[in-house]
Amino acid sequence: MHETPGEMCDLDKSGSKSTQSILYIILIILYNSHMTSLTISELRADIASAVKSAKKTPVSISRHGEEVAVLISSSMYEAMLEKLEDLEDIAAYDAAKARKEESVLWSEARKDLGLR
Repeated sequence: MHETPGEMCDLDKSGSKSTQSILYIILIILYNSHMTSLTISELRADIASAVKSAKKTPVSISRHGEEVAVLISSSMYEAMLEKLEDLEDIAAYDAAKARKEESVLWSEARKDLGLR
């Protein structure tokens, strides 16, 4: 039986909220995607077919009944990296706002640095 995304990343464990949020988003993407499932033996027998399938949907790879890996397309990987970068930016913004330090508008900082 598959765990839910929340169970997989166990939000009660220690770790930064931003890291947990990022992990949670990735797990939701994968969890909600219809996955093709293959055993390692099936993968070895026809890796070309697995790669072709992964272009459309993630491919779950299992060993002895336990899911051990997921094969995804390069486009899905890139999309996930972009989402991670967005979440990291949001986390950095939230951390900066939480410090309640004096801030400078970007337009003013550019002027101070002699940039246009």
